[in-house]
Amino acid sequence: MTETGTTDPLVRVRDVDKVFRRGAEEIHVLGGLNLEIPGGEFLALMGPSGSGKSTLLNLIGGLDRPSQGAIEVGGERIDRLSDRRLAAWRARHIGLVFQFYNLMPVLSAQKNVELPLLLTHLSRSERRKRAALALDIVGLSHRAGHYPRTLSGGEQQRVGIARAIVTDPTLLLCDEPTGDLDRKSGDEVLELLQALNREQGKTIVMVTHDQRAADCAQRTLHLDKGTLSDEPSA
Repeated sequence: MTETGTTDPLVRVRDVDKVFRRGAEEIHVLGGLNLEIPGGEFLALMGPSGSGKSTLLNLIGGLDRPSQGAIEVGGERIDRLSDRRLAAWRARHIGLVFQFYNLMPVLSAQKNVELPLLLTHLSRSERRKRAALALDIVGLSHRAGHYPRTLSGGEQQRVGIARAIVTDPTLLLCDEPTGDLDRKSGDEVLELLQALNREQGKTIVMVTHDQRAADCAQRTLHLDKGTLSDEPSA
């Protein structure tokens, strides 16, 4: 795990542009964006639809590459890595939590959580132990053998969080983690994220439209027209 409390930020985004091409048309999503995230921070990203929040999240997580600029995580320039090295880096350092859970319906909660560990050299018994520990952290040990269709939305999201933390990632990236949940389930998921940040020192970046969710983070930044600010645009 990356140590917290260091003077250097864990994440550095420097002068990043992101341009998507649709035929002959160029769509500029991010322009000259700069961001630093200290290790151990819980950061919320807000902004209108189409503002580039998920794009920025994908760039930080190595799921996409900038058109220009530099992205550094833990001192490594991930924008310079080959596709193969980037995939290996992502498997080790990034945990992803999605709005719609993305669980495999034919696998139990335990097996869903084990999935990221299949990319490691761990033995089957060690994979099972780690998955069991992750499910215990999210309070779902008793549901390990259940399939997604038998779980509530909140339980499915907690399985998704267990899957995201099972590799002990450097960064936990959450894209609208409460967007498909009722208020009670959403609050439970947010409390879990806060506990992971507070008790396990996880660095979390969360995209959200929900001000209540953003209020659970330590810092909120607003993205609009490719620019970050501390305050929402007028």
